Amino acid sequence: MPPLSATNVTTTALNADTFEKLARARLLRRPSTLDVPGSPGDDDLNPESDPLTKHLRHAAVLVPVVARDPLSVILTERTEHLPAHAGQIAFPGGKVEACDDGPLAAAMREAREEIALDGAFIEPLGFLPPYRTGTGFIITPAVALVRTGFELRPEPSEVAAVFEVPFAFLMDEANHKIDSRVWRGAERRFYAMPYGERYIWGATAGIIRTLYRSLFPE
Repeated sequence: MPPLSATNVTTTALNADTFEKLARARLLRRPSTLDVPGSPGDDDLNPESDPLTKHLRHAAVLVPVVARDPLSVILTERTEHLPAHAGQIAFPGGKVEACDDGPLAAAMREAREEIALDGAFIEPLGFLPPYRTGTGFIITPAVALVRTGFELRPEPSEVAAVFEVPFAFLMDEANHKIDSRVWRGAERRFYAMPYGERYIWGATAGIIRTLYRSLFPE
């Protein structure tokens, strides 16, 4: 692979090996502190709203890029009865608990609990900046390469479905739409990446957008 630059790396040129090199070169090597200035969040597209900075609960997600040809990303559909983000498309993840040795351990634990993704197939590559959500979470995304051969079993109490989306689709800026909804009496804008019958939006789409901007800076 030639020296990395903003102009010589494209999604069409990426396989598992080149993605791993790119991710290790451009992602954070360790998780950021939660109060890092300028970290991304749901309020980025809503500058008129109050910044989301207070009483945020720490969570972590795994961004699992599967070493297929072409690359793909594992996502889940949350069940309709969950108290937060019910029915939405999400990465495997959840709250960072006291028993977790940091956000990576929390993300891998949640991936094992939610979809039975065995840690033996996971190669952590780096972190994205923490992402603030309008529902009161600050999420540390851990990006990983997932080797093939795994078997997934969704936990029915939390996950309605698990599926894969082409990595190239998610990393194509043409697929990064801006939609809006009225929430708590005000219009809120957010990123959305509709893929077939799946409507990827909100924090998940925001994290994907952050991954795109980290890997393919202008």
